[in-house]
Amino acid sequence: MQSELKHCMLCPRRCGADREKQAGACGSGARLVLSRAALHYGEEPCVSGKQGSGAIFFSGCSLHCVFCQNRKISQERYGAEVSVERLADIFRELEAQGANNINLVTPTQWTAHIIAALERYRPRIPILYNCGGYERVDTLKRLEGLVDVWLPDFKYADGELAGRCSAAPDYPEVAVQAIGEMLRQCGDPVLNQKGIIQRGVIIRHLVLPLHLKNSAAVLKRIRREFGAERWISLLFQYTPLWDIPECPELNRALTARERARAEACLEELGFINGYVQEADSKGVAFIPDFDLRGVEHAADLQQ
Repeated sequence: MQSELKHCMLCPRRCGADREKQAGACGSGARLVLSRAALHYGEEPCVSGKQGSGAIFFSGCSLHCVFCQNRKISQERYGAEVSVERLADIFRELEAQGANNINLVTPTQWTAHIIAALERYRPRIPILYNCGGYERVDTLKRLEGLVDVWLPDFKYADGELAGRCSAAPDYPEVAVQAIGEMLRQCGDPVLNQKGIIQRGVIIRHLVLPLHLKNSAAVLKRIRREFGAERWISLLFQYTPLWDIPECPELNRALTARERARAEACLEELGFINGYVQEADSKGVAFIPDFDLRGVEHAADLQQ
């Protein structure tokens, strides 16, 4: 693992950083950093269920989205350093709390650490990989057999918009290749008798203000590349939290008309599997508190 971090190529940016000496393009060094590990109820119904998803929020991110709601951890990189052994213990603790799954949130830059932790303890509940869709296929292949459920975003079909909002003009093609690999590994969702996902892929798309053409293009691209039978989660949770001068159109929330048009596009394209988020699922109340809960001590999970 240490040798791998001396020339990091985990994400599509392939920055080649020696993370023992300096941060990579993701903002992360060699020491694993977490910001929260606790039961979470804000995911899709088949993910959270009544018992909650065992969400582990990792610090850093290989994308640089100007509108990221988790900016405190993705860009400011708030969190506490933990060992691989501690991460394995967190898997065990969340499983003991009754979590439906282990939900790895923004994990790409810590892939080597996660693999090492799963070698120490593999939970008996599904492992979820919750990511921005900007992934290297070679990295995903290393996770085959370890990840049961993939929850990728498909943010952009427009490379110019991806460059302006996430400094990733290659995002559309990268996401298509990555999601294709995820589908190859795990296919469409399989739910248990309680309606909780055990295996499969759910493709998420966050609708952005004044960018309905991008949303329509994303949905059309998914249909063309992967078929209308795929599970889609259409998200309306976008919340402007600060001024975004490089993308001023994002300085407001979605309108009811924008939500209705996005949902109509989903239906017109024939998607019938998945979820459409409630209109009121937005605002600071829906953003987790990144308070190190469950990170450093098992007792934190009881508070």
